[in-house]
Amino acid sequence: MPTARAISTAVLLSTATLLASSLTACAPSDQERDRQRGTGGTTTDAQALANLRTQSLDWKPCAAPSPLQGGGEAPAALPDGTRWQCATLRTPLNWKDPSGETIDLALIRARTSGTPDDRIGSLLFNFGGPGGSGVATLPGLAPDYEKLRTRYDLVSFDPRGVGASSGVRCLDAGLPDEDEIDRTPDDGGDETNALVRFNRETAAACKKHSGDVLPYVGTTQAAQDMDLLRQVLGDDELHYFGISYGTELGSVYAHLFPEHVGRAVLDGVVDPTQDALEEALAQAGGFQLAFEHFANWCAQQGCTLGDDAEDIVDLTVGLEEALDDTPLATPGGGELDGDALIDAISGALYRQDYWPALRVGLEAVTDDNGEVLEDLAEALGQHGRGGDPDDDGDADDTDPDESNEDDAFRAITCDDSSNRYTVADVKSRLPDFLEASPLFGPGLAWSALTCDGWPVPGAAPHPEVGAPGASPVLLVGNTGDPATPYEGAARMAERLGEKVGVELTYEGEGHGAYNSGNTCVQNAVNAYLLDGRLPDPGTVCEAEPLPEGK
Repeated sequence: MPTARAISTAVLLSTATLLASSLTACAPSDQERDRQRGTGGTTTDAQALANLRTQSLDWKPCAAPSPLQGGGEAPAALPDGTRWQCATLRTPLNWKDPSGETIDLALIRARTSGTPDDRIGSLLFNFGGPGGSGVATLPGLAPDYEKLRTRYDLVSFDPRGVGASSGVRCLDAGLPDEDEIDRTPDDGGDETNALVRFNRETAAACKKHSGDVLPYVGTTQAAQDMDLLRQVLGDDELHYFGISYGTELGSVYAHLFPEHVGRAVLDGVVDPTQDALEEALAQAGGFQLAFEHFANWCAQQGCTLGDDAEDIVDLTVGLEEALDDTPLATPGGGELDGDALIDAISGALYRQDYWPALRVGLEAVTDDNGEVLEDLAEALGQHGRGGDPDDDGDADDTDPDESNEDDAFRAITCDDSSNRYTVADVKSRLPDFLEASPLFGPGLAWSALTCDGWPVPGAAPHPEVGAPGASPVLLVGNTGDPATPYEGAARMAERLGEKVGVELTYEGEGHGAYNSGNTCVQNAVNAYLLDGRLPDPGTVCEAEPLPEGK
């Protein structure tokens, strides 16, 4: 983003102690756990659950991802000839009413390359968001996980409300494109009112088009789906790899089902102690730190943006302010404004190997050429953020040719979070956000209005993740992570409970660690998932610097 999506998962530090004290590490009572799981119902409910747990999955060759999943071609076979298989899992729409209406969740898997004796079970992935299609994402990332496939079937899914799993749709032909809304209003009047109006009208459109599913797309219900999937796949334990928001989903699963946690890895760890504004404020500092690291690298490379990191940061702040006032026209008839500049920069900070492209783009902007950063924002920024509505003038139509990633992000985020902030709340905290980051702070502060007018009350200020008695969960924290700052891993370890959260530190850049390609991180994660060997306490993996001139 940095709109709410850069918050992976997407902040008032003065209330952190009070919130932390309200989040205990004790396990829920049996009565509470049954209430959360939805298993305390009538005989009819019990029979419905028994039928769901014994359902058979009809695995078939995968078709191309649907438009709601992001589109594209059908996944190609893996190098050893293994074909991707897809199926659907039937699950209750409302886990508190398991004998009621059901929905289908889209699944994908690649069978293990190992022998039956080597096979541990299925390894379930969630790649973050929330709102990303696991069905569309896993095949593209599968080369990174080929070693894990020697002992696991690789499995992912579209969580409820996402993609082909009763995907939430909010786009209404009467709404403006989000790109037309100033996400960092500074006039205190028309621009602010337009942002407020957009959020409320989007919420109303979500209710109109997806009102039946909106109350049931939160993380707790998705975690219950994962336990059903575990049983249907025939695994006694859930082996899991969660990234970014996927760490929140995995930790909520551990809270609800500690006895079924298998070998689990959480990479790019969400801080479970923060509410929405606290998380956004922490992210402002995280993105600022990551950009300062980029700026220092750029200066060392001899880029033309400034003599040192401070000069480059100051120049970029000035560019954002200037582009916010007067966007830079680009050759294709578009324009680069302040929001697009931030989108390009924040997207490039997710991976260190994007830094050279960011350097080129920023240098070009200083020569009044915004094309490189416009392309970078398009390639790395948010996808499926709307687009042109149908041309028939029917305000009830949604565009069927767009991914629903942004709609699902909003729906899941607002179902999870009970925070409902006002313009006054944001304005009162703007000084803190500006202090944390003059570049990223304003956009992250105003993103707190995302759930304004949402038709479903949110679950809680922050997730409950205490899981005493669960198997160890490996937490990978990256010291340069912009979207899930490093401190979140330690707080997650504390909340999971003694001997449950085990930390591994990566002194690197970008969001997450395993997919950075760092050999130390990958060896440590693989050792746990494949052989059950945890890294020694205090283990630190160091990143390799970018090659000179790149």
